This record gives sequence, structure tokens and C-alpha cells, in this order.
Amino acid sequence: MKIHFTGIAGAGMAAVAQMMQDAGHQVSGSDQDVFPPMSTFVEGLGLPVAWRLDAANLPADLDVLVQGASAKLGGDDNVEARAARARGVKVTTFPELVGDQTRGRVNTVVAGSFGKSTCAALAAHVLRFCGVDAGWLVGAISPSLPATGRWGTSPEMILEGDEYIVGPDDRRSKFALYHPQRLLLTSLVHDHVNVFPTFAEYEAPFRELLRGLPPDGLAVLRDHPAVREVAGETRARIVWYGGDSGGWRAQGEVFGEVTRFDLVAPDGTCTPMTTSLLGAHNIENIVGVSALLLETGLVERAGLVRAVASFEGIRRRLDRLTRTSRIPVIEGFGSSWEKARSAIDALRLHFPDRKLIVVFEPHTFSWRSRDALSWYDTVFEGVERVLILPPPGHGAGGHNQSSLAEIVDRTRAAGVDARPVMDAQAAQAALSALSGDEVVLLLSSGPLLGLPDSLPPVFDRLYGT
Repeated sequence: MKIHFTGIAGAGMAAVAQMMQDAGHQVSGSDQDVFPPMSTFVEGLGLPVAWRLDAANLPADLDVLVQGASAKLGGDDNVEARAARARGVKVTTFPELVGDQTRGRVNTVVAGSFGKSTCAALAAHVLRFCGVDAGWLVGAISPSLPATGRWGTSPEMILEGDEYIVGPDDRRSKFALYHPQRLLLTSLVHDHVNVFPTFAEYEAPFRELLRGLPPDGLAVLRDHPAVREVAGETRARIVWYGGDSGGWRAQGEVFGEVTRFDLVAPDGTCTPMTTSLLGAHNIENIVGVSALLLETGLVERAGLVRAVASFEGIRRRLDRLTRTSRIPVIEGFGSSWEKARSAIDALRLHFPDRKLIVVFEPHTFSWRSRDALSWYDTVFEGVERVLILPPPGHGAGGHNQSSLAEIVDRTRAAGVDARPVMDAQAAQAALSALSGDEVVLLLSSGPLLGLPDSLPPVFDRLYGT
């Protein structure tokens, strides 16, 4: 087929474009208003890409147009989608395309409120390292993978399963279309309040996902009260990890530049492991992926150990951006309370003697909704100072948008030194006279005004060793 992706710089869209190219299809794409790292990443894919939406971007003999759901793409007013429909070309979404194309594969969905990108990337890396030519779909960039999407030649397919809706006119969660035989469920905490106003509404698609597993399937579930509440929905075999369930777990953690721990199987067998990933939450991610791959017999323990030790994580998940600065600048992914808190906890764990400075952008709808202002009551506990950037305006009219002043005031009311910064220059100025005993965390799921690119060289110059 000839497939065109409108909105190809979306993380999921780019991954599916790579999958389809790897499967032998002819792929092109377009997008607009895109920022690094995705813009740079897409430019390196070797695909025909236009950086302005235009009907002229569509190949003459196009078979399928895949339309992204981002508000900036215009929805029903998207000029490329209109032109495709006028020509009788099928218009679809990337979850529908993935579901259609992967029927007949042995699909493993990695789902959860947090941890799913890291776990999906790690599972794909371990399989590849151990000689299994699996396919995968990962909604983030990992230095350990040659691509975010791959078709592969083995039956195995690892799919990061997003609970967010397919689009404004299709309220199904994306993972509802992926017909899994196996599931790794990492977490279940309320998120995406703009489309799931209550926790009951949020957990409903996860219940459906569990119900969809076949009786001979496998559900690897994190031992957490909310996950236990929904576990009874599945007929598949359940394997627990983490917590005190007697399932797979870690013990003896020694955190450092290289962290060491023992992977403990349900029968008590211990396997020594190492990782360069930061944070206790990443140890739990490793345990979950290890349980999945060892329970299915897809890899041997020795290969798993070597593969985990070599895994470099994924971009924007606690990446160290500075090279010579004695004050580390690290980028984390903070799309929800849990993700932001995990990044903060990880830096406090690995840098216990340093003052933590956070530069935060309230990018997702949840962070900038008045309905979730209570997140600011606790998320920055233990932070020395937080610089808060303005919330973006896209989609603001469609939900109960907070102002920057409201966010700063709520954070200050929690006893945190919170300061508004209106632009990148103001953020840089606020960070230009540090004492040297700090660590800086850049925290967002958005562009952060370009600071992940512009700030590290400034720190290397100002605070270089």
C-alpha cells in the first residue's frame, strides 16, 4: 500500500510509519508546528516528509491516509484529510491501522498510567538482544532501539498501549483495538481528566482490556490496590510483580551510577542484575518486563541479565543533558502527577546531597485543568525551587483551563518556592547564579520553550569542570 501520515511527528504516528515501512509499504508524511526531538527524529527517518499541511502532499495513487488526533492538525477541517476523502481514499487512525495489520501476530500490550514507554522499549530491546526478531511499537525514542516502530519477522509483537481516546469522534482507548494475547499492566492511577472526568471512567477501558485477553493468555500485573481491583476481569493466567504478593520482585537494591539488585522469582530464585537507569520506579519496570519475558519463555536468564545491563532507557526519561557542568541538568517526562513525582523521587534518591531545582511546564490538559489543581499540593514536595512556565494555549477553550497565576499560587500554598517564568530567557537568567550544589530537572511532556536544547551548553559554559 501507499500510506500517508498526516501528523507524522506524533510519537505514535512516527512509530507506526516506521512499522509500515518495515512491513514493505510505501510511506510518506506531513506535519506542522513541530519541535525537537520529534522533528529531528522524523527528518532522520528517510521518508518523504512535508512540514506544511497541503493537499499537494498526497501521492496520486494513495491507498490510505492516517490522520493524527492532535488539535493542531485541524480535525475535520484538515486539508489533507478532506482531499483524501474527496478522492475516495480511506482515512483512518494509527490505532485502527495497527489493529488491522497485526491480526495474526502474538500481540503483547504494555499498558498503564506510567511506565509503559520504558517497559515496551525494554521488552523490545531484550528480545532483539536475545535474537528474537520481534515487532514493536514504542511511543518514545530509545537509544537502544534502531527505530520506534518495527514489523519484525517473528510472531511476537510488543505494543505500547495508550489508554487515551482514539480521537474526538472515537472515544475508544487506543489499546482497545490491539487484540492482545498478553498484557503487562504497570499502574492504574487517574489521568487524562479532560476525557476521563472520574476514576471509574478512567479504569473502565482497562477493565475491558483485561476482559479481552483469551483464557490461554497471560496478564503480568503490578501488585497495587487499584490493579488488584480490576484483576478479576480477566480469564487469563495472572502473574504478579512488585509489592508483597509473593510474585516477581526486587531485593537488595544498591543505587548509584550503576544500580545493583537481585531479581527474585516467585519460587525464591535470585538473579543478580545491574542497570544504569535512575530511580526505584525503573527497578520495578525491569522486574515487570523480566517477569513477562521469563514467564513466556521468550528469553533465558543469562541473556536477560546482559540485555537489561545494556539498556540505555528512553529519551526525556531522566536523560542527563549536560556534559561538563558540575550541576547536572536532567530531563524528565512529567505528563501526569505520578510521572512527575517518579522523576523527582529518582533525583532525590540518586542526588541526596544536592538541592533540587525543577523547571516545569504544565503542558498536558490535566496539568492545566482547574479540576486537577490539587496535584500541585504534593507533587513538588522536597523540591528546593520550581520555575513554572506558562501553560500552552492549544485546546484551552475545550476544558477548564487554569492560568499561570493560579498554578503558581496553588504551588506556593503547598509551601514550595514557586516562581513564574514567562520565556526561555527568564528561565536561563533565573538559573545563572547557582551555588554549584544543585541538580536541575527539566520536567514536561512538551517543548519546554526549547530549554532541553538551549540550557545544557549554557550550564557547561557557566558551571563547567
